[in-house]
Amino acid sequence: MSESQPKPVVKRAEDVEYGAVGAADGMSKGVLLDASDGAPNFAIRRFALDAGASVPKHTNEVEHEQYVLSGTYTVGIDDEEHEVSEGDSLLIPAGVVHWYRNESDEEGSFLCAVPNGDDSIELQEE
Repeated sequence: MSESQPKPVVKRAEDVEYGAVGAADGMSKGVLLDASDGAPNFAIRRFALDAGASVPKHTNEVEHEQYVLSGTYTVGIDDEEHEVSEGDSLLIPAGVVHWYRNESDEEGSFLCAVPNGDDSIELQEE
């Protein structure tokens, strides 16, 4: 392995800290891997959306690739709503308006991969 290559990392589940997501009551985020772990290109994050929770319409400066781990919830992308559940995958391009709503009685969770670096979030007016 050369010096320019990243070193392998194994990060244990118990080492991931979860915190609330600012404008989204009932959503929490844990960073599984990112640049601080030596990942050179992408960050992988795990989000949990509580039963009954919603995330307002917003855009992100970077693309999102998502994989639904558990639950069933609604993802709005542009002007379309999609019910997603375990095993579904999504691509939300940079700058596209999107939102989340969990009307079920169970938590929903998903993995989200994004490019490393800054990502500004812009809330959209209803």
